[in-house]
Amino acid sequence: MHIDLRQLRHYIALVEHRSFVAAAAAVNLSQSAFSRSIQTLEHNIGCRLVDRASKELSPTRQGLLVLEHSRRLVHGAHNLVNEIHQFNGATTGVVRFGSGPAPAGGLVPRAVARFVAEYPAARTCFQVDHWQALNRKLIAEEIEFFVADTRQFESDPDYRVHKLAPQRWHFCCRAGHPLTEQAEVRARDVFDYPLATTFRPPNIRKILSDLSGRQDFLPTVECEHGYALLNVVRHSDTIGIACNANLRPYQMEGGLVALKLVDLAADQEEAFYTRYGVVSRVGYG
Repeated sequence: MHIDLRQLRHYIALVEHRSFVAAAAAVNLSQSAFSRSIQTLEHNIGCRLVDRASKELSPTRQGLLVLEHSRRLVHGAHNLVNEIHQFNGATTGVVRFGSGPAPAGGLVPRAVARFVAEYPAARTCFQVDHWQALNRKLIAEEIEFFVADTRQFESDPDYRVHKLAPQRWHFCCRAGHPLTEQAEVRARDVFDYPLATTFRPPNIRKILSDLSGRQDFLPTVECEHGYALLNVVRHSDTIGIACNANLRPYQMEGGLVALKLVDLAADQEEAFYTRYGVVSRVGYG
């Protein structure tokens, strides 16, 4: 019997995604190549691993047994590689990880700078993308971990989440904006102007819908990269959204101003804090 670790990884992905299409995308294979890999694994083992008649593609009894051993073997192989790297010298090698656009604007570069100062012989490669894409890269083992909003992973037993200190985010505008001349700024005042923000984080989407009173609210300018958005804000009357770490450099040079809304309800305050963390897979590293 010949069993390939790659086929075991593919089977794990199939069970996790319950879809040949989604699992193939997660491991960066065409659907036909992914299907052949699963079929080859089933042929080599001599049994069906998933119930294809089930909408959920549930594992068969034999499939559950194979899944348990697959995870152990794949995790063991990953840990072996890590231990060899550590044996060869913990101060060298390559660290590959991902970051969401907002953490990549301030938090992550500062952490990388400290890491490089401490381990100058190590290489660091990090990719900036939204959390869904970073999760696909994590499952495909293209990265070891990522830094992003952790809400989708906190209750998932297959993930390890290390929470980072929350940061307050603010509506902001350019210095000299008409809103800076008002004695008080209310939520409705913000929506008198164009808004530039990412719209992917669920907390931002919800709070903007609540504050605007429009469930179908959409920002005027939408982009994943925070610095690009803040430069739009800096050069127009557009209102932006930024957390403290990303906004601070602009405040120090006098380019942007944080807006304090006087009519925020107490139950809305939580939505104005980030929930960033370091997300990795259980059993890896």
